[in-house]
Amino acid sequence: MGNTLKTALLLGLMSGVLLVLGDYFGGRGGLVMAFGFAVLMNFASYWFSDKIVLRMYRATPVGPGHPLFQITERLAQRAGLPMPRVFVIPDPSPNAFATGRSPSHAAVAATEGILRLLDEREIEGVIAHELAHVKHRDILVGSVAATLAAAIMMMARMAQFAAFFGGGRSDDREGGSNPVALLATVILAPVAAMLIQAAISRSREFGADAGGAAIAGTPYGLVDALKKLEYASKRVPLEANPATAHMFIVKPFSVHGLLSLFSTHPPTEARIRALLGQA
Repeated sequence: MGNTLKTALLLGLMSGVLLVLGDYFGGRGGLVMAFGFAVLMNFASYWFSDKIVLRMYRATPVGPGHPLFQITERLAQRAGLPMPRVFVIPDPSPNAFATGRSPSHAAVAATEGILRLLDEREIEGVIAHELAHVKHRDILVGSVAATLAAAIMMMARMAQFAAFFGGGRSDDREGGSNPVALLATVILAPVAAMLIQAAISRSREFGADAGGAAIAGTPYGLVDALKKLEYASKRVPLEANPATAHMFIVKPFSVHGLLSLFSTHPPTEARIRALLGQA
């Protein structure tokens, strides 16, 4: 219940930032438009997020004859989940993710790179992690968070153009627009969206690690997989859309310094320590 409440509050904050942007730059009409836009984005992410993401990465479905399908089927039965669709992504970078709006409409995808890098026990650990996301219904939450964050950043960019051409909401009390408020809105709105999205993803990754270890029956396959993935994903980074980076089992590209505040994944070392503590 704690994680569910936290996620609801974070998603509410993201929607709130979107509404504040609409109100500041368009008054009541902008507020109504921002609300409608938020509803539309949530609706689209609920129904079509899996198809959009799978098409984005050129994922192809595989059937019962493929080893990845067989591993997924075995683990899904153990987890008491409906059998998800299984896809392979034609990319040498090692990574994997799950998507879909519910356990009965889920999909699991893995890159060709991860299938070459890991042995069967380690792949089991990775797929069990993704099935834990499915079981916890994290995949829908992540999709909604991503689309709202993208919407907020897009509106902030539109606000920059509006300000450049003299647009924006006027302040009747001061007889003109407030440049400080404008600057704060344009800069802080996308920052807030990214931080909130990262907070959602980080908290969920630890839960999926623990749930995946329970499904697999041991944490050691996932521990060994994370060690290999941390090293290999830096050597062969995945050209991923930042809006979907949080969906992967390890971040598709490296970030350093202040940019680490926006990382959608907790440090791999912390995840391994938690898994070994669980063992």
